[in-house]
Order: sequence, then structure tokens, then C-alpha cells
Amino acid sequence: MAADPPAIRLTGLTKAFGAVNAVDGVDLDIVEGEFFSMLGPSGSGKTTVLRLIAGFEQPTSGTVALFGQDVTDRAPFDRDVNTVFQDYALFPHMSVLDNVAYGLRVRGMSKRERHALATDALATVRLEGFGDRKPGQLSGGQRQRVALARATVVRPKALLLDEPLGALDLKLREQMQVELKELQRELGITFIFVTHDQEEALTLSDRIAVFNEGRIEQLGTPAEIYDRPASPFVAAFVGTSNILDDDLSRRVLGRGGLHTVRPEKMRIARADAAIQADHQAAGILAEVIYVGSSTRLIVDLDIGRRVTVLEQNDAHRVGEDARGSRVRVGWDERDTMSLTAAPIPADDIPPLTRSEPASRSLDWRLQ
Repeated sequence: MAADPPAIRLTGLTKAFGAVNAVDGVDLDIVEGEFFSMLGPSGSGKTTVLRLIAGFEQPTSGTVALFGQDVTDRAPFDRDVNTVFQDYALFPHMSVLDNVAYGLRVRGMSKRERHALATDALATVRLEGFGDRKPGQLSGGQRQRVALARATVVRPKALLLDEPLGALDLKLREQMQVELKELQRELGITFIFVTHDQEEALTLSDRIAVFNEGRIEQLGTPAEIYDRPASPFVAAFVGTSNILDDDLSRRVLGRGGLHTVRPEKMRIARADAAIQADHQAAGILAEVIYVGSSTRLIVDLDIGRRVTVLEQNDAHRVGEDARGSRVRVGWDERDTMSLTAAPIPADDIPPLTRSEPASRSLDWRLQ
């Protein structure tokens, strides 16, 4: 018995803009009912891939198949998908109910039927009783939910979301992440989510494709992407990483190659204190950055590498301010990740792989 085709299959997909390949030979299967994220920095090709799936762009080469049917040459309205954009694109002169029902109106459904379905869709996104309002009378999060209701009321086989939470503030974004995941589970349709926010992708996704320069750098579950990055790019882009080049790996680990250790896997103590760890290195505590639930400790190691250590703020600390103090950091072998890509020179590895928050603690105490 033949297996069901994937919800979306991209084969040899390329898109060139002049001499630049925005998408460069992407092969990808997305499973029906999956919450799938395409993650990457600006210009990595993720949004172009989404537009190729939606039909807003035509590929230079390759094919797009939806549920076993080749739709490469079909117009956007002839593909059983719908798209939610960052700017929501609601009609300001229409009521919320009419905005949600608009796609059903275009399809020729009667007013009674489309209003009944639109009312149910608003209930799904917890906006019962908001149907008579205009979009301008709603908050940003409410407008986002209206856009989601409008996109899902026509029951597409797949929903494409192009950084839909990008315009929201942090608290509202976190709330909408939870609601978006619950909505996807309730509807049971395929969600394809484009974002440059690593935490957002890790929070929402069943699987993630990390894009870089038009190609998929790594494909896997959130845990696989974070815990076992396949390249220096993924290690540096997804979360914060301490990267050891070939020379430093030989000096600290006793073997060559390129390796990385996540900050939360490292431990820190004063230089004269014992620390239980498979690998250790001494240095000077250069900076302390308080970020609420945790503290980032920046250490300049004697072996010539700056690393970040992350500690949860769950213990009472005693002693004097430790900036400038001699310290020792350690980590276990099981937390040392080997990167399969070719080693990169130490000069090409930035001191910190991601920018640190600006807020700083003035009273942090080292144990």
C-alpha cells in the first residue's frame, strides 16, 4: 500500500533574482498536520520559499507539489492554501465579521452561511462578540486573531504564516504563540511558519528548517536543532554558543575539530574552588549581565577565547562583586557538541555569537 503524499513537497526548488539565487536547490517534504517553521536571518531565502509555495513567485527551476498534485504553474487562488501576513491586511471599512467572511463571499456563499461560519471562526480564536467592531477598534493581538480567523474559515489544507507576530510587543507575542499552537492543534491543518526569531521557532514547531544563503542548513525537531547543531552557522544562530576552533579543542578537549558548548551547560566557580567537570579552563570574569530569570557571565579564558556562562537566578549568592576576579569554568563531555562542518579560523569566530541584553546587574555575587 502506497504511503500518503506529503502535504507539501519541494523538489530542486530554485529562485534567481538576476545573478543572485535567493533559493538554491531546496528539497523538502512537510507532513500533513505538521507545525513546520522556516527559520533564518534576513535574506536567507525562507520568505521566498513561502511565496513560492503560495504561488506569489514562480520558481526559476524545480517543482512545488501540494498533497500529491504539482501546482508549480498554478495561480495563488488555485492552490488550496491561505496566507497570513505580518501587516494583517484587514479591510478597515468592513466589520470584523465581514472581514472574516470575505473569502467565503468571494466563493459565492450566501450571507447567512458565511456569517454563521465566520461567527464560528471568531469563536475559535476567542473573539466572540467582536463581530460588529471595526479593525481600528481592536488591539494588535485581536487584529492578528481576526486575520487568523479569516485565513482559516475557508478551511485551507495548509496555512502559510509570514512572520505574523513580528509587529507585536513581547508579552503579546508570547501570548499569541500559545494561542497559535492551540489553534493549529484544534484545526489539525498544516501550518508553515516563517520567522527569524529562534525562540519562537523552538516554542511552536514540530520541525524546523534552518535557512542560510538560500539553502537548508539543518532540518530537524527543535531539540535536534538546539542540542545537536549540524554546523557553526546553526550553533551560532539558534541560541547562544561557545565555539572552540580546532586549536582550542586540542588544548581543552584533547582532540581536534570544531566543537561547541551551550552556555547553560557550563558551570563557574572561583579559581581556587573545586569544580566537578570533565573539561575545565581558567580565566577572568569580564562582565556580568542580569536578565531577570538568569545571569550571563562573560569570561575571558587564559587560552584566548571569550565564553558565556548562563546561570539561573535560583540561589542566594554571597561575597563581593566578582568582576575582574579569577574564575574557572567547566563542562561535561556529554555537553560538548562536535560540528560536522569544516573548522573555521579562530579569527572568524566572534567573541560573542549573539548580542547580549543591555541591562546589567550591579550587585551580582559569585558563589
